[in-house]
Amino acid sequence: MFPGFSEKTQDFLWGVRLNNERPWFEAHKQDYLDHVQTPLRALGEEVYEKFTAAHEELPLMLRISRIYRDARRLYGRGPYKSNLWFTLRMAGEDWTHMPVFWFEIYPKGYAYGLGAYDAKPAQMAKFRQAVDTDPKPMLKLARAFARQDRFALQAEEYKRPKGNPQPPLDQWYNRKNLDITCARPVEPLLYSPELVDVLLEGYESLMPYYRYFSKIFRQGD
Repeated sequence: MFPGFSEKTQDFLWGVRLNNERPWFEAHKQDYLDHVQTPLRALGEEVYEKFTAAHEELPLMLRISRIYRDARRLYGRGPYKSNLWFTLRMAGEDWTHMPVFWFEIYPKGYAYGLGAYDAKPAQMAKFRQAVDTDPKPMLKLARAFARQDRFALQAEEYKRPKGNPQPPLDQWYNRKNLDITCARPVEPLLYSPELVDVLLEGYESLMPYYRYFSKIFRQGD
């Protein structure tokens, strides 16, 4: 069971961000294993087990990030990540183009939500076409989203709008991808087993958006 993270989790994440080099990491590797990797894996596995038990119709898989950056994509950064995460996603090589449930922890706090961070322009075009053709399903979702205060839309918008639908559809229509995020600072919940239930509740509330965008993004594949 997930026991909660600890202050040592944040200590390590700050440390690796400020000392992103092999000697420092090797000297603190056990801290990483004990206070970051182990609780993150426990959290991911418990959330995955309970969420998939409630949604057996979804063949989701759990993926937990590695701390090591791809050496081919360092771009002047150090070899280690200070932001670590897990995702609940469908199998397949193109998973970055599809909606996934995710959790991320970083030095200043944590976040979770639903996203398709590498959604293809053609997929977002399908979304806009669906809204233009039949706006009612997305209008219902957009109105429900406007009434809540947990999640926010974070995806970048096109500089040149693709259209001007009625509010609140206008908040969704011109996004380059899908990014629904709840971002939180370091707080007692992060150190509590109750974080599992909070994530499950949050993911459950996002299921209508997951189903809507997954269906649209798959059209024509």
